[in-house]
Amino acid sequence: MTQKNYDAIVIGAGHNGLTNAAFLAKSGLRTLVLEKNPYTGGATVSRELHEGWKYSNCSYVCSLFRPEIYNALDLGRHGLKVIPLVASMTFKQDGDYFGSYSDPNVRRRELMRHSPRDADAAIRFDTDVMRWCRLIRGFLLRTPPDPGSFRPRDAFEFAYLLKKFYELSEAQIYEFIRFFTMSIAEYLENYFENEAILAHYSGGSIIGTGLGVYSPGTAYVLLHHAMGDVDGNVGAWGFARGGMGAVSGAIASAFKGYGGEIRTDAEVAQILVSGRRATGVRLASGEEISAKVVVSNLDAKRTFLNVMDEKDVPPAVLERARHFKIRGSSGKLNIALDGMPTFPALPKDSPLTLGHMHFTDTLERLERAYDDWKDDRWSADPYTDTLIPSQYDPTIAPPGKHMMSVFVQYCPVEPEGGWTDEKRDQFGQTVIDQIADYSPDFKDLLLHAEVRTPRELENEVGLTEGNIFQGELTFDQLLFNRPFPGYAQYRGPVKGMYLCGSSNHPGGGVMGAPGANAAREILRDLKRPDTTPEEFSDD
Repeated sequence: MTQKNYDAIVIGAGHNGLTNAAFLAKSGLRTLVLEKNPYTGGATVSRELHEGWKYSNCSYVCSLFRPEIYNALDLGRHGLKVIPLVASMTFKQDGDYFGSYSDPNVRRRELMRHSPRDADAAIRFDTDVMRWCRLIRGFLLRTPPDPGSFRPRDAFEFAYLLKKFYELSEAQIYEFIRFFTMSIAEYLENYFENEAILAHYSGGSIIGTGLGVYSPGTAYVLLHHAMGDVDGNVGAWGFARGGMGAVSGAIASAFKGYGGEIRTDAEVAQILVSGRRATGVRLASGEEISAKVVVSNLDAKRTFLNVMDEKDVPPAVLERARHFKIRGSSGKLNIALDGMPTFPALPKDSPLTLGHMHFTDTLERLERAYDDWKDDRWSADPYTDTLIPSQYDPTIAPPGKHMMSVFVQYCPVEPEGGWTDEKRDQFGQTVIDQIADYSPDFKDLLLHAEVRTPRELENEVGLTEGNIFQGELTFDQLLFNRPFPGYAQYRGPVKGMYLCGSSNHPGGGVMGAPGANAAREILRDLKRPDTTPEEFSDD
């Protein structure tokens, strides 16, 4: 059966695919989203995998989601509410802790408790990081220029980029270049001396990245996680009421409100090409669906090597796709708890349990965890980002019960001998044992645990090698090099074919920017009204 009534087909109902489709439909294009799973959202999903508990079983925070997109699609009207996190903390092995509070006065007192020198340095650190955030945030909703092009538009984008840099002093330009190439450990050691503080601020630079704290380039990954905001508070973290499925659900609702259509259980096997132009898709069922435009929300590797015929892709692009760095390093536990666990190191009723909790208090321990991953084994002492969002959001657990989200570094793509269900459970037990070292009643409260390794992330969600960013955020895979030179402007190797996933600029995280940017380029090519936000409104 062949259908010929669509202007655009988007492959994959993850949040970027839905964002892309929503802006296309808002412009009046008859748009269809195809999703292989029986549910929408991709990795941005809430699922009831234990009765009464709603897990954000992949992505777990949404503070990177661009407010310009939120406003342009009126997602508040579609039920999306983002709740800010109020703190973060790191437990120390000696029974103490370091807490980072949202209140600046309380935060400074806590820094003073550990190191008066670091309390003063934190002011300089915050100022410098916000400067780089403000600089980079201005590029998130813009299409990267092509350095090999002489088109006026590319020249304009280069001029815009240079203008932003010329607003910095000469010393700041040198420092920014250093920042991009430094390891997070080296960068932070320019400010701090206390081991727990160094470890605490290093964690954001290794999340989702197959690199260690002493690996060059990890300083930028910290910036990538700090660029988000909640209600205009730059650098704040937040999560969606109702779990991360509320994000994709709101975008899907907006999309349908513009007349869009979503089909689940509809896996795309191939992008159809005729005369060097995309003409539609063939589903795994054999059904063919025609469209003027085909957009892939799959990662670059999966798009070029799996759903495109080799003859439709230039050999040089195939080679780049094969070597695109996409190593996964993350695992995830979603845990149903019979009550709130206690943490004896913290004062009674401490607000620190409301935020991120970490259990790795030195750079040495973080680097050892990375060494384990390099040897294709999960760390015996992993780095975890642990949240109990049910303290804020009563919709995700029954009354008096709690849900814990545990994001884990480092988990290998494939341990020696390959993943089995038994190894997956052993990995999960390692994480549970670590949490129990700091919470003596934790295991007694544990009712259910979903354990996800890169194997589960790839098989279910389609994240190649379990990489949560659809490609590593290294310097050689950013801006006009993402996913690779010549393909950073969201267009594929044949006319009418585009890419809108996190393999493209500005990269991973639940931000929606790749989807919106790709929609802008599609609408420009079709000479349709631009419905996407481009102008960056700084705070």
